[in-house]
Amino acid sequence: MSQSSWLAATEQQPLSSGFPEKMVILDVETTGGKANYHRVIEIGLWVVENGQLVDSWQSFVNPERSLPPKITELTGIRVNDLKDAPTFADIADELWDWLQDRVLVAHFARFDYGFLKNEFRRIGLDYRAKPLCSVKLSRRLFPECKRHGLDYIIKRFDLAIENRHRALDDALMIYQFFGQISLLHDAQKVAAACRDLIQGATLPIQLPQQQVADLPNAPGVYYFYDNKDRLLYIGKSVNLKNRVLNHFSQDHSQRKDFKLHNQIAHIDYRRTPSDFGACLLENQEIKKHLPVHNIRLRRVKKMFQICLRESHDGVQEIHIKPVAADQMPDSDKQQYGLFRTVRHASEYLRQLADKHQLCHRILGLEKAVGGRHSPCFRFQLKRCAGACCGQEDIKDHNQRLRQALLKTQIKDWPWDSAILVIEQSSDESDLTWLHLIDGWVYVAALTSIAELSDYGYTMTADYSHVTTETVAKNPIQSEGFNLDVYHIMNRLLCSRQSQDKLSQLSILPLSKMT
Repeated sequence: MSQSSWLAATEQQPLSSGFPEKMVILDVETTGGKANYHRVIEIGLWVVENGQLVDSWQSFVNPERSLPPKITELTGIRVNDLKDAPTFADIADELWDWLQDRVLVAHFARFDYGFLKNEFRRIGLDYRAKPLCSVKLSRRLFPECKRHGLDYIIKRFDLAIENRHRALDDALMIYQFFGQISLLHDAQKVAAACRDLIQGATLPIQLPQQQVADLPNAPGVYYFYDNKDRLLYIGKSVNLKNRVLNHFSQDHSQRKDFKLHNQIAHIDYRRTPSDFGACLLENQEIKKHLPVHNIRLRRVKKMFQICLRESHDGVQEIHIKPVAADQMPDSDKQQYGLFRTVRHASEYLRQLADKHQLCHRILGLEKAVGGRHSPCFRFQLKRCAGACCGQEDIKDHNQRLRQALLKTQIKDWPWDSAILVIEQSSDESDLTWLHLIDGWVYVAALTSIAELSDYGYTMTADYSHVTTETVAKNPIQSEGFNLDVYHIMNRLLCSRQSQDKLSQLSILPLSKMT
């Protein structure tokens, strides 16, 4: 998209106040039309706040499969555009951040939403939203028009587009269409239409509507029960009401979603000061109660590491060994990652091999056929650099393998000793939790800073600027090392971006008492 198009879009009059305050207008290009089979090849989105464009983001996506010629003909996207592009797994975290706490808008939203859900599902993330479909909005506000596809809308309002069937350009057309709506309809009518379409979720037939109405727009953990008080599902959110309503969207494309929807008869919840406490509590509660419909975050007794050992001829051989799930991983630099199953570890190795042209045979993912030094199958496809057959120095292959595995190692604890995390709500509830953490291990939930001495710690910095008069006993319990807790801490305590977002957290370093 050209700079002139961007400038023209940002100079457009703000949208009607009837539209949602925060939206992400998104479009995806794909290898085909079946979300459970085909893959995304491009994503483009525009961020709208208070009716104005404030940001945009676009990325090609390597679909890890062939690109049909008809898609190239339609979109202009070629194989070379995707060859070195990131996979969906590579961009998932960034895209997830763009989508959070914003209304998802798309044309034929079921299509784009379905692809997003399936792509996130493939990497183990459960993405749910209640999208605003611009097709349905067009039908609602322009009932006299027979067709509501994007081409017809572009023609109807004489909109200027540079690259039709490219994600960012198509998404911009939706924004400009919303601009036309803003000129032709009053804000009250637009708000009513958007509200009806977004809130068009059908509540479970057994669930009292008042229970949903009583949910707060605040962080916390929620619990779904059936009519026999059997716990079905536990989840968390920075906005409990919005998240629960998202569960009841009209798009139940997965059979398990439909089954859960029909079983829910009661909802309970627990407030937390912020997303940090919600993540920790959700993790603990799932492991403790084992809800029927929760798969992620369940407790396991053992995990698996990828281990390297050098053979007599200099090849870095790989084996996968079990380790106790509640113990910190071995600090041996020849051991990498923690995986829930051997299959997950092997699949990760396959992904590394595809990304870095590593040899499947050397990694133990393919048996030797045709002699020890004959080319492997992937070398013939030009997806292996040739360490198997002497086309690449084995030292280079070893170095590339070690470098690729580095990011899987458990990071060093970034503080000299333990820390006290003071988590405070940002609303009138004044809810405050104290977390004592040391070396990626959750040590204790405190009710006052004075309790630090009970655990052998003392403050090393002044905390007078932090208000702790309203500390509540939080339900997080101490346990040994836990991989899920590690990921939560690493993501929310150590990332500069996350710290900026979680202004409710104060991190105070501690020292051991002598």
